[in-house]
Amino acid sequence: MRTIGRDFGDTARKVYAVASGALPNGVPVAVKSDGTVGQIGGDILGSTVTYESGDATANFMTYDTSNDKVVIAYRDGFNSNFGTAVVGTVSGTSISFGTPVVFESAFAADTIPVYDANAQKIVIIYRDLGNNQYGTAIVGTVSGTGISFGSPVVFYSSGACSVISAVYDANAQKVVAAYQAGGNGSQGYAIVGTVSGTSISFGSQSNFENAVTDAISASYDSNSNKVVISYRDDGDSNKGKAIVGTVSGTNISYGSAVVFESTNVIPLAGTSACFDSSNNKVVIAYRAEGDINKGKAVVGTVSGTSISFGTAAEFSSTAAINLATTFDTTANKVVINFRADGDSNKGKFAIGEVSGTSISFTSPVNYAASVYADNQAVTYDPDENRIVLAYRDVTNSQIGRSLVVKLGTAEALTAENYIGITPSAYPDGAGAEIQTKGAVNEEQSGLTAGQSYYVQTDGTIGTTAGDPSVFAGTAVSATKIIVKG
Repeated sequence: MRTIGRDFGDTARKVYAVASGALPNGVPVAVKSDGTVGQIGGDILGSTVTYESGDATANFMTYDTSNDKVVIAYRDGFNSNFGTAVVGTVSGTSISFGTPVVFESAFAADTIPVYDANAQKIVIIYRDLGNNQYGTAIVGTVSGTGISFGSPVVFYSSGACSVISAVYDANAQKVVAAYQAGGNGSQGYAIVGTVSGTSISFGSQSNFENAVTDAISASYDSNSNKVVISYRDDGDSNKGKAIVGTVSGTNISYGSAVVFESTNVIPLAGTSACFDSSNNKVVIAYRAEGDINKGKAVVGTVSGTSISFGTAAEFSSTAAINLATTFDTTANKVVINFRADGDSNKGKFAIGEVSGTSISFTSPVNYAASVYADNQAVTYDPDENRIVLAYRDVTNSQIGRSLVVKLGTAEALTAENYIGITPSAYPDGAGAEIQTKGAVNEEQSGLTAGQSYYVQTDGTIGTTAGDPSVFAGTAVSATKIIVKG
């Protein structure tokens, strides 16, 4: 590894090092522990936007790849709890929404949207309280900023269908719904759906747990082409378990259930699982009553029709609820959106990084620190490389809110690691010249001569000291700054 070298021959000082990641011109950079230099940038949170001015309850999200849109499904408490969906468009760290559309003119619960990549349709799985709480599905077509729907199809009519989750199996090109079957002893079942046009048909349901089953979450392992269902087994001391499902045609079969948490998994918090495609691991988030209701996550490895787990790690040291997970394929990080009911019901998200069979987390980020935020949802927009969060703002008339987050893939700023500013752009791995102490960087714009500037945590410079407070330099013109002296 090439280490940093200095040139003291000129009045303007320079350092030379290998660029870790592409470096634009005129940006502050930090020296990393391995002697390379990288662009500075932490997590960037966009502005909060309202998508539902009524009561947005039971929010769930998915991403429509063919249309590059986010879809949020929920029930509108100010409109008779009708099932409703809205389309969001991400641009940078902003999001805008079309007009909400009712897909079920009755009380709808557990409104889970899934994107079917083969059919290029949105499928919403839900419990229709206007029709005996039957398990129901409806196909939606996104067009522009709107969404239209076909006719609802009942897939479970033997009693109340609840605790619903759903996922798309990309290998089988099927939608899989997992649920608690009230007419079958509240046991755990799953069923396979096939989309055709604006409708969906289902095979026969298949039992994955023959005791009362709660806190269900379905995820898809694209490495093994398996569906993984996590849940609470009420018939076995409320343990957290997971089971691997294999879809064949319109049927699903299972391996044996495996315990990932031996103490009580709280059903109100649920479990939420996502797939880390960088490490080929399933990550399950849950609330552990046996450890003062902390938010925890565990890494699972699928092999054949079984799954094994590493040691759980906490993502919240206080009680966590309303868990929702996704995976950022750019940053290669797991994101858990949750309500910190152990910390004044703030809206927070935790960022986790998998290594082997373990996961570690940074401190949770407050995105709604001054309100009671619940009914959390999250998805990842791969076209914009952004995380999208949603929640219900209980403090402000229970309206639905959303914001966009860009995870910091660059070096986080500290009080010590700022080294200077780039005089030109450099590709990843190239030898880079960095102007430092006493150099005049001429790659700026919009500066005020004589003004002091500080490095910001997002990698820009500004007139207000950030946290940490790092002095970047003093402007001598609109385009020039003397690097910190």
